[in-house]
Amino acid sequence: MDSTPPALRLFVLHHAGGSHLLYRNWPDALPATWDVRLLDAPGHGLLLDEPHIADAGRLADHLLRAIEPELTCPYALFGHSMGALMTYEIIRRALDRGLPPPVWAGVSARPAPQTAGPGHRYHALPDAELRTRLKQLGGTPDEVFDDPELWALFEPIIRADLRLVETWRPAPATGPLPVALSAFAGGEDRSATPWRMTGWAEHTEHFLGLRVFDGGHFYFQDDPGPLLRQIARDAAAALDSAADRATQATQATVRSGS
Repeated sequence: MDSTPPALRLFVLHHAGGSHLLYRNWPDALPATWDVRLLDAPGHGLLLDEPHIADAGRLADHLLRAIEPELTCPYALFGHSMGALMTYEIIRRALDRGLPPPVWAGVSARPAPQTAGPGHRYHALPDAELRTRLKQLGGTPDEVFDDPELWALFEPIIRADLRLVETWRPAPATGPLPVALSAFAGGEDRSATPWRMTGWAEHTEHFLGLRVFDGGHFYFQDDPGPLLRQIARDAAAALDSAADRATQATQATVRSGS
């Protein structure tokens, strides 16, 4: 059995109402030297039978505890929509607890944190309007809308996730993350427009840029290749930069001791 540690361990965090399934082909499309982990929140995917966590902070705590034993090598986080919110909160909690931060973070289709102003309340929409909203966003299989039993199963999950996202507010007076970060957007996404995604530059000390792709909120659904290639480039650049900083720190320590 190969005991060589991966060059990078990437944790992927899913969108509201989703699961790892949308991202299930990603591990084979990313570098073979990476260990790609597709996470499910409780009440989703492989954890469908577990109780749903309705608070963003508690969900971030839960996910951090789940991945903490795996933070044994350089790691990164990528989150789409609700997953981007979780990415931000997990990094905040890792730093607060003195855990190693990720070498890179990718945030997709979720505008930068804002402390003021009421948000949308899509979670409270009547049934027909919620269905219309979800169809506009994409990402939800048609079978969920067409099968009354499936809709009855997933509607409460979707509403709970939307409520979590829409009622979340970041902690005040938090500085930028000491983590290399890339933002990703669909050029036609009306809920997380590229202009709104540029706000992430203020929340990191190392902004690698905004990457805009053709499409809407789920711009990568039909062809994830362009996104995955950009993830590989950005994460590899951040990994190289972290290695250079570690080498420089070691050299400085040697010089100071000589």
